[in-house]
Amino acid sequence: MEKLIKILSRIVEDAFEQCGYERNFGNVTISNRPDLCQFQCNGALPASKKYKKSPIQIANEILEILKNTNVFKDVFSAGPGFININIKDNFLADYLNDMSKDKKYGCSKPAKPMTIIVDYGGANVAKPLHVGHLRAAIIGEAIKRISRFLGHNVIGDVHLGDWGLQIGMVISEIRRRMPELPYFVESYKGEYPEEAPFTIDELEEIYPAASSLAKSNIEAMEEARKATFELQSGRKGYIALWKHILNVSVEDLKRNYSALNVEFDLWMGESDSQKYINEMVNYLEENNYTHKSEGALVIDVAKETDTYTIPPIIILKSDGAILYSTTDLATIWQRVKDYNPDQIIYVVDKRQGLHFEQVFRCAKKTRIVNENLSFDFIGFGTMNGKDGRPFKTREGGVMRLQDLIRIIQDNVVSKLDDNKGFSESEIYDIARKVGLSALKYGDLSNQVTKDYIFDMEKFSYFEGNTGPYILYTTVRIKSILRKASEEKMNNIDVICEPYSQSERDLMLKLSKFNEVIEFSFLEKAPNKLCEYIYDLSNLFNKFYHENKIISEENIEKKNSWLSLITLTKNILETSLDLLGIEVPDRM
Repeated sequence: MEKLIKILSRIVEDAFEQCGYERNFGNVTISNRPDLCQFQCNGALPASKKYKKSPIQIANEILEILKNTNVFKDVFSAGPGFININIKDNFLADYLNDMSKDKKYGCSKPAKPMTIIVDYGGANVAKPLHVGHLRAAIIGEAIKRISRFLGHNVIGDVHLGDWGLQIGMVISEIRRRMPELPYFVESYKGEYPEEAPFTIDELEEIYPAASSLAKSNIEAMEEARKATFELQSGRKGYIALWKHILNVSVEDLKRNYSALNVEFDLWMGESDSQKYINEMVNYLEENNYTHKSEGALVIDVAKETDTYTIPPIIILKSDGAILYSTTDLATIWQRVKDYNPDQIIYVVDKRQGLHFEQVFRCAKKTRIVNENLSFDFIGFGTMNGKDGRPFKTREGGVMRLQDLIRIIQDNVVSKLDDNKGFSESEIYDIARKVGLSALKYGDLSNQVTKDYIFDMEKFSYFEGNTGPYILYTTVRIKSILRKASEEKMNNIDVICEPYSQSERDLMLKLSKFNEVIEFSFLEKAPNKLCEYIYDLSNLFNKFYHENKIISEENIEKKNSWLSLITLTKNILETSLDLLGIEVPDRM
């Protein structure tokens, strides 16, 4: 379904062409003066420079043609040559009725759907999820859902940190605690136990102990490095122990990500790229892309046009060890082989920008990827406490994600109305959904690249630009429609011309849904969708307070209103789902 703004632009472009001007001057935008008009075209001003005429003369020529269209209610010039436009109510109503019949409310499937891989999550195994993992998970999930909604083939990959030094630290610490285990006996020939020798709680205690010791003890660090090398070299006992670490961790990670309503298509990690590293390194060396620098194998990725320093990317250290740059490049090699993607999106802390610029440049320079594959680095800012520093527990430690979710849900429970007769299970379900809306909307409503202050009280308000407010608005519409259904009203599913300005404003905002979704996709900007549904909620509530929908005696008007708010509910629910937010039936 064509966007409303495109329909209007095409009409005005035709008028410019009929008058002998280039079509591109007829581009229509939303008015920056809604008190004067709904839409505007500023093309007469730049056209005047090219055609040596005054802007108002060109604008008046265009107006003479536009006055004869059956779409515009009125068109008029203002200032030096702005063309102001208001559309007819019946045209707007017809457009919304077409939207209502469309499963995706006006969002068209792309002519050539892309295969897109979204790399988000990035958790390390053997460690619990903490608040630092929040942004990658929920931003990546929203980008994945929006892209998929538009018809692209989207693959979400958690890309676990499961093959680095932290695994060597854990293996070394387990050996210190349980040296009798068969995993540490090199001559062992039997079958290794099926059950892991630790629980997730024990594993989550082992890692910080191992990390702390390795940082303060040179011998412990050397043991960890040796264990890492032996693991990556295929030592059977360590491989078996690593699989236990992976299985126990992934089971816990799936539970925690599920609590965030975040889902991955691929549960792959650094280890999955291991089998491609030798093949990739041979390719790079055989094609003369590499050279030695202080014993390390590197590739220069700097360009003459660079205005800042881009160091060479290290493929192998002088001792032959691999780095994150190696596994990230090998992961791209793997993804090209397995999925042949058109686009790979990385949702990562913005402080890793230089690293990924090196990796992307290397992949392009060495032709690991073709020139048409695009890389997108979505570098997000930090979630900070009220003190402006990264969010911590009261004791100053890193807060577990499951603890943060529990705290914000408890905060929501304290705000729920006890007089509505909710059962205990209903209260838990509502608190879970409202709490997650507070958490996720509070994050997603900010521009991705910016740091933001996590304010639990502010995010939990049922008023203002918050997740609970958007949910409350959606639930209010559900309640109205439920009451209408109970009274067996005959909703004829047709939206009529608006009866008031608040109704007209709501209809205009609904008509922009497909435009907002496409912009959010192109710019990888979930905050634009948040902005849209906040405005939509405000406009609905203004309309709701001005009109008594259920008690309206004019049946045609009442049915039109019911159809209008049904579309509003559907678009709000769809938008919230794209943000990974669930809507309760009652609040």
